Amino acid sequence: MKRASILLSALLAVLGSMAFAQVQVGVILPTKDEPRWIQDQTRFEAAFKTAGIPTQILFSQGNTATEKANVESLISAGAKVIVICPQDGAGAAAAADEARAAGVKVISYDRLIMGTASVDYYVTFDSFAVGAAWGQFLVSKATGKANNLYLYAGAASDNNAFIFFNGAWSVLQPKIADGTFVIKNSDKAVAVMKKATLTRDEEAAIIGQVTTNWSFGDAKNKAEANLTSAKKADKGTVFIEAPNDGTARAIADAFRTDKDVKKYYITGQDAEVASVQYVIDGKQSMTVLKDVRTLVADAIAAAVAYAKGGAPAQTTTYDNGKIKVPAKPSAIVTVTKENAKAAIVDSGYYPSSYFSGL
Repeated sequence: MKRASILLSALLAVLGSMAFAQVQVGVILPTKDEPRWIQDQTRFEAAFKTAGIPTQILFSQGNTATEKANVESLISAGAKVIVICPQDGAGAAAAADEARAAGVKVISYDRLIMGTASVDYYVTFDSFAVGAAWGQFLVSKATGKANNLYLYAGAASDNNAFIFFNGAWSVLQPKIADGTFVIKNSDKAVAVMKKATLTRDEEAAIIGQVTTNWSFGDAKNKAEANLTSAKKADKGTVFIEAPNDGTARAIADAFRTDKDVKKYYITGQDAEVASVQYVIDGKQSMTVLKDVRTLVADAIAAAVAYAKGGAPAQTTTYDNGKIKVPAKPSAIVTVTKENAKAAIVDSGYYPSSYFSGL
């Protein structure tokens, strides 16, 4: 994207006037086992190489203890800034505290580190807008009343799951309250369907009931269980809020193979290659492109600002339960079959050779 390219060019100009070889930036990503984080690794490696920034990228593999050990390793290696995408928002607090104690700046990446004052900045997309995009898409496809709605969410340990849900609820709730949609797989959501704004505890109760834990297997099992218990009338045409592309494909596969499901509309996010192909093939209805090039460029910009003794730009803050963390959320793009070529290929995000039937 043009914005990312311009930003990287500007960073190179800044770096040319700095003895940046003395500064090391560490990056910690949650797991190698999900395509999304391999995307981020690839983008980070390319951007850091272009910018000439010495760095090391480590993975926590879904383990908080490993995440903390990674932070300690980066501190020992001389890192001045550590970018952490926490595998567990609350669990990462101790690692952030250790970095702060060592005089290292902590940038929370994509997911917010919760419950600590040791977070300097949050690099993120507009997660509320992601959820709102899901809701807007589903509403745009609904006609009449009593449309069957199935809700699924991310992991309760990830604060983003709550923000995504908030965004979706802000759009869906009025249409649930007026009878356009009828929730089929969460009595906790049905109980508060008349409330436009939910408490954290109410959200947690719903998310706990419909969580996928960001897991393909969990999503598939939950969808299959929902379909097994659903009446024939609860199927037919269905509307599905799925929290990301991996879970969307798993849920879509389950619904598509149920003989009583005649048509479904399902959301997603991350524009994973496999899901973009699903969108092209009509197996997934939409995904949300969060251009990792932009997010990586924002992370590098923040790291450079701190390395120079300054601070990165901010337009808002996010409450992590301890402090309000500065942030400048990046925009998102809704991708459907109609605009997939323009949004994914023409933008340079992925080459056309990755897809068939585009």
